[in-house]
Amino acid sequence: MSKLEQDIASALLSIGAVSLRPQEPYTWTSGIRSPIYCDNRLTMSHPNVRETIANGFAALIQEYYPQADVVAGTATAGIPHAAWVAQKLGLPMIYVRDKAKGHGKQNLIEGQLAPGQKVVVIEDLISTGGSSLKAAQAVNEAGGQALAVLAIFSYQFEKAEEAFRAGGIPLRTLSNYTALLEEALRAKKIRPEDVAALSAWRLQPETYYAK
Repeated sequence: MSKLEQDIASALLSIGAVSLRPQEPYTWTSGIRSPIYCDNRLTMSHPNVRETIANGFAALIQEYYPQADVVAGTATAGIPHAAWVAQKLGLPMIYVRDKAKGHGKQNLIEGQLAPGQKVVVIEDLISTGGSSLKAAQAVNEAGGQALAVLAIFSYQFEKAEEAFRAGGIPLRTLSNYTALLEEALRAKKIRPEDVAALSAWRLQPETYYAK
């Protein structure tokens, strides 16, 4: 676990953006029963946390995608983080809607994207990866070049990793489920005997609690 992964995991736990409840799983909108609930929108209300996140994203872009011309945020949760990162790097920003606007020019992408511009897409959370890939593909269809999707946190589902591989879009995250479990155990937010079950759930998220 890198220091950045640890710092982000610790921050998300400390502000309640991520909570773990292995004995009383949450039910997601999809119907999946999950021992984890993640609401990274809470990071907007904590200046120190959002600054750590913005610095993390900026460092990733500078190291891996220095050729980026534009920072894109996914609607809606990725928008504020994209704005803070774009400001840090002195780059233009756009955002990608989940569907085209129903009036006016019916834009799917808001802001200016010139043909051929290289774009890094900022997302808050990766579960199956579908919406993030859709945003990156929208950038490509609009004439840009999506270099990668960067996210605050990933559940590390195999389904998502397969989807990004198939889509040909690199994915990098500031932290992830594995780092979260390590940090939660260190902070005594879970018991040592919970770790095996929490790890097993990640491998079979749709069926684990149906057993």
